[in-house]
Amino acid sequence: MKNTLVAITCSLLTLPVFATTLTLSADNITVSGLSSGGYMANQFHLAYGDRVSGAAIISAGPFYCAQNDITVALGGCVDKMAETTDLGKLNAHAEKLANRGQLAPLSELANDKVWLFHGDRDQRVAEEVSALLYQQYQQWVNPQNVSYIKNKPFGHVFPTLDNGEGCAASNSPYIGQCNYDAAGAALQFMYGELTPAADALSGEIIRYDQHALAGPQAETLAQTGYAYVPKSCAEGQACNVHISFHGCNQYADAIGQAYVEQTGFNRWADTNNMVVFYPQTRKSLFMPLNPQGCWDWWGYTDEHYATRDGAQINAVMAIVDAYISQKESL
Repeated sequence: MKNTLVAITCSLLTLPVFATTLTLSADNITVSGLSSGGYMANQFHLAYGDRVSGAAIISAGPFYCAQNDITVALGGCVDKMAETTDLGKLNAHAEKLANRGQLAPLSELANDKVWLFHGDRDQRVAEEVSALLYQQYQQWVNPQNVSYIKNKPFGHVFPTLDNGEGCAASNSPYIGQCNYDAAGAALQFMYGELTPAADALSGEIIRYDQHALAGPQAETLAQTGYAYVPKSCAEGQACNVHISFHGCNQYADAIGQAYVEQTGFNRWADTNNMVVFYPQTRKSLFMPLNPQGCWDWWGYTDEHYATRDGAQINAVMAIVDAYISQKESL
């Protein structure tokens, strides 16, 4: 069931000392992401569909689009769709992985909420690619629970009301001043009507050691990850968990805390009892090669990258679980 609440005690390694314990939802997690982060949000959703209840994905394609092959990824999953892309084959592979226990049962997705977005000036990811993700989710999720927005004149950015750079430019930090609150639209679709977002934040952005919390699984991640903790959560109110995955070239070593601070999630989290995790990758110029600090959606870690056996997926869940339940590492 996607509604369990677990009280935890925080330590200096993860969070500042609060007046009481955090009480976080263990099985009502939502995820989001842009580009490679969108691919990772989708992979994480399917891997842990028994614990994730919603996904918001901007400019990404269908599950297992790359098929563990960077050539396939570049040839049909980014700025163009390959004529040979077979959605039925990808869906069958997901079913096989689920039957093996490497994904959650796909039946767990039926009542989830999925919000998809693609800017019509996005030249980094083709609309045809995002459309395949929409078609794929319609096979697994009740159709009324899937929203696909594709008519906004935005580039390859995370759209915000007033943060970031030009909306159509697709420049670093890939956060666009679009007069459009994508974070608010996504969260309200996934959770239903929410309290209006805060004008001023009550909580704080904290840092945690990804390597200490997740061990060897976090080898391809940065040392430091981030989370936004509202005052209400720090004071012990029951809080939901949202995980937001940055895109390529959006990791903290490249753009600082821009993705952590400017997407708009924190403003909504602040007034709606929600802790937002911002896990971080790092770039690598050696094997495994990842020069743009992308999340693994094509297999640079290993062939299990899109499943419960994937190192990055396991690392992020281990980090979240470290906050949800007591662990020796805390």
